[in-house]
Amino acid sequence: MGSSEQPVRVVGEEAKRVKREDLGIADRRKHHARVATPLKSRTEEAGTQQRVYRFRFYPTASQAEQLERTFGACRWVYNEGLALRARAWEQHRVSLGFAETCRALTGWRRAEGTSWLREVSSTVLQQALRHLEGAFSRFFRGAARYPKPKRKRRSRDSATYVRTGFRWVEDPERPGTGSVTLAKQGEPLDVRWSRPLPGGQVPVKLTVTRDRGGRYFLSVLVEERIEPLPAVFLPGGCEPKAVGLDLGLATLVTMDDGSKLEHPRLLRKYADELARRQRELHRKEKGSKNRGKARERIARLYALISDARRDALDQLTTRLVRENQVLVVEDLPVANLLRSAPGKGRRRKAKLNQSITDAAWGELLRQLRYKCAWYGRTLVIVDRFFPSTRRCSSCHAKGPRLDVSAREWTCQECGVVHDRDVNAAVNLRDEGMRLYWLAAMALPPGRGMPSVIRASELPEVHLTA
Repeated sequence: MGSSEQPVRVVGEEAKRVKREDLGIADRRKHHARVATPLKSRTEEAGTQQRVYRFRFYPTASQAEQLERTFGACRWVYNEGLALRARAWEQHRVSLGFAETCRALTGWRRAEGTSWLREVSSTVLQQALRHLEGAFSRFFRGAARYPKPKRKRRSRDSATYVRTGFRWVEDPERPGTGSVTLAKQGEPLDVRWSRPLPGGQVPVKLTVTRDRGGRYFLSVLVEERIEPLPAVFLPGGCEPKAVGLDLGLATLVTMDDGSKLEHPRLLRKYADELARRQRELHRKEKGSKNRGKARERIARLYALISDARRDALDQLTTRLVRENQVLVVEDLPVANLLRSAPGKGRRRKAKLNQSITDAAWGELLRQLRYKCAWYGRTLVIVDRFFPSTRRCSSCHAKGPRLDVSAREWTCQECGVVHDRDVNAAVNLRDEGMRLYWLAAMALPPGRGMPSVIRASELPEVHLTA
C-alpha cells in the first residue's frame, strides 16, 4: 500500500538555513530587527475606479533596443523565479514567496554571469516576480493551472512600470496628454494620444507591450471617476428594462425582441489570404530573414483580425449597456466547449472550435462585466443547465432535445412555432428577471443592486422547467 502521508513543509530556522546555504537566498538585512508585516494593497479613492487606456507608440532605434533587453530580462527573471520556487519545494520542501524571490533577484543582479540584469530597471524586474506571485496565487486558489515558463516568440513581450519607473509630464496646453519617459531611457516616447487621459491624474502604472506584428503599445492605468448612466425603465412603469442575450454561432447575438447580430466570421473572411501567406512561410528556409519577414506578415494579418473583432464587440457591448438596465446571459463554459474530440470527429470538432474562438464569447462577456460595473447596470448570469432552448416561452413546457441543425421547433403543448435562438433569449430574460428580483429582496436596506448576479451564488435557487 502506498503511503498517504502529506509532505512535511520545512519552516523556522531550518527553512532559513536551506534558503541561505542551499538556495543562495540572502537573509533579510534591511530593518532586520523589525517584525515583517504583510504588504498592504494600494487603496483606491472613494468613488474612483481603475481604467486602462491603450495607445500605440513608435520607439526610436535606441528605445527599441532597450525595450528588447527589458522584455528578455523580464522573461528570464520570471522563468528563473519559477524554477527557484519549484526546486525549493521539490528538493527541500521549503515554500518561497515574493520577498524571497526579490532577495534572489538582488543576488542575480550582483553576480558576474548575470550582471546584464543591471541594464534594466529593478522595479520592472520586481513586477515580473509579482506577476509570478499572482500566477501561484491563482493556482493555489484552484482558478488556474500551475505556472509555465515563458518562451521567446511564444509568450507576449511585456514590461510593467510602476510610478518609480517612469516620468510623466502633462502638457498644459492639452490636458490628459504629455510626455512619458521610461526608466533607463533618456528621451520620451512618441505616443499617439488618440484620446486624452483624465486631466490632472498621474498614471498609476504603465505596461509596454509588443505584439507579434512588431507593434508597440502603451497601456496606462489611471484612477478615474466614472459617472453611472441614468437608469432605464420600461415605458410607463418603474420596472427596469431588461434584455435577454443568446450567444451562438449561426448568429453571434440574438435578443429577446427578435433582432439578431450576424457573426462576422473574420477568420473565414481572411482564410484565403491566411492560407496564401502560410504557404509562403513554409517555402522559406528555416532560420532565414525572409522566413522571419513572412512570419511577421502573418502576425500583422492576425493583429488586423483581432483589432476588427475587438472593435465590433466594443461597439456592441457599449450599445447594449446604454440601452438596457439589466442584461441577461447564459453561463457558457467556453473552456469546456473548446476541448478537442478524439477519434473520427476530431477534424469536425476542430472547425467548430475555430468558429467558437472567432466568435470571442469570452471577450464579449468580459466587456459586459466591467461596463456594467462602470455604468450602474446589472449583468445576470443564468445557470448553464437552465433549459433555455428546449423550454417553450409561451406555456413553459419542456420539449425534446434539439439537434444543432434545428433552427425552429413546434411546442407539442400549445402549438406555437419558435425560432430556436429567439425563444432561448426570451427564456433567458424571464429567468434573469426572476433571479434579479430574488437578489433584490435579499439585499439589506440602503444597498444598491450588484453589477453581477450569478445563479450559482444565490441561495435556494432552483432551475425552472
